[in-house]
Amino acid sequence: MSSSPTPVQAAFKLALQRELRSSVDGISREALLRAAAAACREPLGERWADTQIADAKRGDDPLKAPVRRVHYLSMEFLMGRALGNAVAALGLDGTLREAFAAQGQALPDVLEREPDAALGNGGLGRLAACFLDSFAELGLPSFGYGLRYQYGMFAQAIQDGRQVEQPDDWMALGNPWEVPRPEARYPVGFGGRVEVDADGSRRWQPTEHLIAQAYDFIVPAHHSQRVSTLRQWHASAAAPIDFHAFCRGAHAQAAKHRVVADSLNWVLYPDDSTDPGRELRLKQEAFLVSASLQDLIARHLREFGSLHNLGKLNAIHLNDTHPALAPAELMRLLLDEHGLTWDEAWAITRQAVSYTNHTLMPEALETWPLYLFEALLPRHLEIIFEINHRFLAEVRARFPGDEGLLARVSLIDEGGAFGHGGERRVRMAHLAIVASHRVNGVAALHSELMVQTIFADYARIFPERFHNVTNGVTPRRWLQQCNPQLSALIDGRIGKGWRQDLAQLGKLKGLADDAGLGQQFGAVKRANKERLAALIRRELGVAVNPDSLFDVQIKRIHEYKRQLLNVLHVIARYQAIIADPSADWTPRTVVIAGKAASAYQMAKSIIQLAHDVGRVVNSDPRVGDRLKLVFLPNYGVSLAETIIPAADLSEQISTAGTEASGTGNMKFALNGALTIGTWDGANIEMAEAMGVENMFVFGQRTDAVAQIKALGYDPRLYVEQNLQLKAVISAVAGGDFSNGDTSRYRALVDNLLGRDTYLLMADFADYVATQARVDALYRDPAAWNRRAILNVAGMGWFSADRTIAEYVERVWSVRSLD
Repeated sequence: MSSSPTPVQAAFKLALQRELRSSVDGISREALLRAAAAACREPLGERWADTQIADAKRGDDPLKAPVRRVHYLSMEFLMGRALGNAVAALGLDGTLREAFAAQGQALPDVLEREPDAALGNGGLGRLAACFLDSFAELGLPSFGYGLRYQYGMFAQAIQDGRQVEQPDDWMALGNPWEVPRPEARYPVGFGGRVEVDADGSRRWQPTEHLIAQAYDFIVPAHHSQRVSTLRQWHASAAAPIDFHAFCRGAHAQAAKHRVVADSLNWVLYPDDSTDPGRELRLKQEAFLVSASLQDLIARHLREFGSLHNLGKLNAIHLNDTHPALAPAELMRLLLDEHGLTWDEAWAITRQAVSYTNHTLMPEALETWPLYLFEALLPRHLEIIFEINHRFLAEVRARFPGDEGLLARVSLIDEGGAFGHGGERRVRMAHLAIVASHRVNGVAALHSELMVQTIFADYARIFPERFHNVTNGVTPRRWLQQCNPQLSALIDGRIGKGWRQDLAQLGKLKGLADDAGLGQQFGAVKRANKERLAALIRRELGVAVNPDSLFDVQIKRIHEYKRQLLNVLHVIARYQAIIADPSADWTPRTVVIAGKAASAYQMAKSIIQLAHDVGRVVNSDPRVGDRLKLVFLPNYGVSLAETIIPAADLSEQISTAGTEASGTGNMKFALNGALTIGTWDGANIEMAEAMGVENMFVFGQRTDAVAQIKALGYDPRLYVEQNLQLKAVISAVAGGDFSNGDTSRYRALVDNLLGRDTYLLMADFADYVATQARVDALYRDPAAWNRRAILNVAGMGWFSADRTIAEYVERVWSVRSLD
């Protein structure tokens, strides 16, 4: 007897019929994708409505302290594909497989047709996406707030080994997952002047008027009916076209203001090396902050009727410095739009706002010229000046006579910092710290260095304000979904509880010596490597050996992440193979992926060198399968979901003291890759969790890095003392990988021999020696698999669920305000 279809199954069949009737290309994978999304949206919408009703009642019980609603502001959310996650959360896998099979299609093939949502770029955005998953899983009242980018950062193409940026038109065929919220519309202004009313109150009169329209992206829990919401803002001009200009034939002029407004929706992180780029970027940040805070206030007034408890019932979290305008905008709304006094508004702001810092590099902390602020946000600048005046008065009273301290902690840089040529600038990270009740780093070492270096003065003033919350990743996407075979293997050994409580992976530690488990683990890894090898062959035309060691580095291309050190090791290995081809070489396939910022020439040069070296190495018959180097273009979440399960070795090789945390390191280890890494970021806590003997640690540590630089670092000495390194540098400089062109990498080589800011030359010898240890272990499959299983077993603490629970306990709960 066949059971009656569930409501979701019935909705899917109706949606499928509707989509197929309207499809011009028949039963295509795209039509099936749209049908499945439409079917999933209905139950997700019901869950969303139920969640909002429940959250609105969170203060109804007088015997319980109300739960604060979290508003997570981030310039990027790297969501990845949505259908697979929705299908898993709704338990529709079997239903869809059956329905698609009836149409002659397989579920994995349909899932591949969904484009990645181009709403983020790297680790910052992916962390925010993992947090949304955990918000839902933990039942936390919350909203994520971001912008609805039409073209993302860019789609990366490679032409002659060079990165070429193209628009990532991910919504070209529509976005079946977003839900328009026409009732959620708010005005946002720019420019104009500040007027003084008769009663002395100040009122901003903008000259540019935009409308922020909300679109929701629903993220479901996997073990409950809860969902979390990513609310994205789309900008449009408040005014219609200039009809008179249009009638006289000036069509472009008639709509110019609409194009200017629409430009806010186009690109994530517009190039800010130009004045227009800087203006657009600041406008995007202000637009995000203003729309989000207006939405927060409107919702709070609907639920509670008064603003006086807004800070106690709402947490506003700044994901890095980009949304740091939030305190000034919240003050403006409370003062100018709702008539609160300064002290009332400031108390609410300080209660509500908290800030996560993601970088130790002073030059990465946003600052904005005063003239730009004054032109675009004159009222906000007034408020920032007043915050600064009051703050400096407090500091002066506590630390009398320390004028140097006042200059360093002022929200206004009076000129000269980071090569700005005496230009007065607003320090956004300083504003975030002064306005927040809690400030955190994202790994133990990062948080320690944060209070010792870039924020040392603030840590002296507000020692109780700084703390650490180490990052985590969601096990639902980064093991359950991306690696179903390994997930099933783990289920069979320890049960499925780890999917909700990742700490249960610790049960695997006692099974690491089980030879049968090791063989099964190796078989799963081999299957994942075959899948990646097929992708490499399909995309690049390069055949790689699945039995070789898959050595992977995928992340944003940046000098401090040291992809260049990886490429230099490939060259050294290539030269060694050519010199002694009969040696017992451990076959290795090196995989690199990542984007370089469009204006970052050194990073783009590293990408080109990787391609040039790969071209030479991969085509040399003397090397064969013993060494390959491939660069996979247009790195994103879906590509990572294929690469990470296939990796044997995870490259986490930043210069010690530069990587805040990292989350790729966690994803790799969770999927059974061993880590070769420096004592940096979350690598340290991972080593402590799994046992440092199960990680390949190399390189100078943070204190040694500081000492080397203090004594006067000369990278040429390391090159002269290491014949292998000297040969590598000479090959690059001599044009061995650039068809004899000795000028192509001159700037790169000069940088290595001159400044070498990130100590590649100092760490090269230890890196190469450690790679030899990797080779030796890989020759013993049983020993390698044992260590890989111990890596998985040690990853239970690195769940985003644990991270969010710590944020709730230390930052977002009502109790944390006490």
